[in-house]
Amino acid sequence: MIQLPRRSPALVGLPLLAVTLLLLTSSSWLPASTPALPPGSLAPSARERMIARQVGSTLEESHFSRTKIDDRMSSRIMDKFLDALDGQRSYLLATDIAEFEPQRMRFDDMIRTGDIEPAYAMFARFQQRNRERIRYAIGLLEREPDFALDERFEFDREHTPWAKSTAELDDLWRKRVKNDAIALMLAGKNWTEAREVLRTRYERVLKRVDQIKPEEVFETVMNAYARTFDPHSSYFSPRNSEEYKIQMSLNYEGIGASLQLVDEYVTIMNLIEGGPAAVAGTLSVKDRITAVGQGTSGPMTDVVGWRIDDVVQLIRGKGNTVVRLQILPVGAVPGSPEKTLQFTRGKVTLEAQAARKTMRTLKRDGRELKVAVINVPGFYSDYDAARAGDENYRSTTNDVRRLLEEARKEKIDGLVLDLRANGGGFLPEAQSLTGLFIDKGPVVQVAFANGEKEVLDDTVKGTAYDGPLVVLVDRFSASASEIFAGAIQDYHRGVIVGQRTFGKGTVQNLLPMSRWSSRPVNGQLTVTIGKFYRVTGESTQHRGVEPDVALASPISLKDVGESALDDALPWDRIQSASFSADRSHDVDLTTLVAAENRRQTTDADYHWLVQDIEAITKLRNQKSLSLNLEQRRKERTTLEAERLARENARRSAHGLTPLKASADKSADDSADEAPATADKSAAADQTSADRKSQDALPDVQLDQAVEVVGDLVTGAAGLPSAKSGKSAK
Repeated sequence: MIQLPRRSPALVGLPLLAVTLLLLTSSSWLPASTPALPPGSLAPSARERMIARQVGSTLEESHFSRTKIDDRMSSRIMDKFLDALDGQRSYLLATDIAEFEPQRMRFDDMIRTGDIEPAYAMFARFQQRNRERIRYAIGLLEREPDFALDERFEFDREHTPWAKSTAELDDLWRKRVKNDAIALMLAGKNWTEAREVLRTRYERVLKRVDQIKPEEVFETVMNAYARTFDPHSSYFSPRNSEEYKIQMSLNYEGIGASLQLVDEYVTIMNLIEGGPAAVAGTLSVKDRITAVGQGTSGPMTDVVGWRIDDVVQLIRGKGNTVVRLQILPVGAVPGSPEKTLQFTRGKVTLEAQAARKTMRTLKRDGRELKVAVINVPGFYSDYDAARAGDENYRSTTNDVRRLLEEARKEKIDGLVLDLRANGGGFLPEAQSLTGLFIDKGPVVQVAFANGEKEVLDDTVKGTAYDGPLVVLVDRFSASASEIFAGAIQDYHRGVIVGQRTFGKGTVQNLLPMSRWSSRPVNGQLTVTIGKFYRVTGESTQHRGVEPDVALASPISLKDVGESALDDALPWDRIQSASFSADRSHDVDLTTLVAAENRRQTTDADYHWLVQDIEAITKLRNQKSLSLNLEQRRKERTTLEAERLARENARRSAHGLTPLKASADKSADDSADEAPATADKSAAADQTSADRKSQDALPDVQLDQAVEVVGDLVTGAAGLPSAKSGKSAK
């Protein structure tokens, strides 16, 4: 996702003025009379009705497409809302859908007037059906299924007609529960053990159904509306707005602990290095939180059975304030003595999501080459710290610049910038990061609905690194990643290696729905306000960035990417910007590709990757699963044997101990998940033991990217030998 920092005048312009006026005036009128909701159901507040009108007006006025809300759009909003509720068509009946049908052409009016009660009534019906289904699933556990019966579970129901009767849903859920049981039994449990795991699981799901809050329903309704404009416009509730801010800044104020709901307890799963909890050393992984108190003497609030996000809100708070946790220590049984720990909240930095560097060596022509690999998970920036004048504020560009300085001191011969799975972030960071590698000039063009165009330049002369460069991408490299990769490619500054990127070529701005309040008390709206274009004038929308050197990938181009999303904006192009490519880094791509192709035919790890992709593709094309336990076990055994043979052949080649078949049992018997829609353990076919072993095995795609650096450095592909990196900026 591409985001602009709030109130960015250069890129927002007139649309923001229109939005501001709307926010100042829209709260003065009230919704029309509304239909009655079922007793005890969730209902929109007066504030949410007001925000609905704000969201509707803002998107109509500010979205790049300038789409007007009409009946045709109303029908699509309803379809998206139903997909959000029951995308696999496992809860609602055809009779429910028929009852909803009179609202199909009213969703536009609901949003415009704030009279959104009909959507809440639809949700109430879904909530009712959800309870019915889960209770039915629990009831099925009283009797062991016939695991010898030859029948199949159709788990992909996205395009299946709505069930005509309760009996039809009963049969679906009978098969669904049976499939859940088989998944656990294939993991080594007997029926009695599987039944108890499923009972706990389903009861927890049932409890969570009743813990849903009005703001969650509201967020679902607003997103059904927003995403009708395009897939990347969305509404964030106040709570999710705060979470988004944390992800973009990579910091928050709290104690620095990762939490997970295990049974009824919020459980410590990880302590973040450098955070108050880790520094104190009194909290342990797997400790369970039973109560939370504010300050040194505030009352303790019992949190057993609470939603995890509600507990998180109690623990987080302003820096230098005190929070107390009542803990049931790891290993202690309920009823054992508890202990109370006190922490002073502080700033917690999410280092795992920041740019990081590793070093690789590569032997070529009797030389040992040093290759730095910098992984960039996202384009982040702590704008609050930047505005406060903190010269050391966290950002992608600042962190990469620091890592490049370290790499230069280590006298590297080449660099790989790993942008795999980088979904984007702040647009200015893509602009400034590009500036570390090009002398100066335009980086990206942004076009707005009114026809205006803005060219964003790197204006700082010089580079932070001017040596051999490979940018590694995959299908999940999106938005800001594509801006960077596209600019590097257009300037001939480096070689793009990997898979065709996502194809998200739109720009979003984050708009607070409370008169530009610094606190998102009414939530925030992400609005697509423009499209970005490469300096050549081509959009990456739908098409993405094509790599110079292609690598095999398990990620499906058909199922992942902008082209797979509904209501995505189309590809187009505009006039090229005036720029000058860096011909000093020109390479013979034909020769480079030929060298990589030769390497792929002889590289055992690459051969393993191709085989694994074939196996994954075969499983991905499955639409149903056998519910005959022995047949399923045979299928699983065959898949495991094939996978184990491939894995052990690879491990043997690297001198690693082969895995044993007996170790191939899934450790995933968590009761914290909703009823499965498919046998994910069978589809993934990777056990916990295997996952741990992957750390010892090469990253095939990264290895190939490093080899391409070697080609650039040594001229092994018929290219002139490149110079090592040095600093100039």
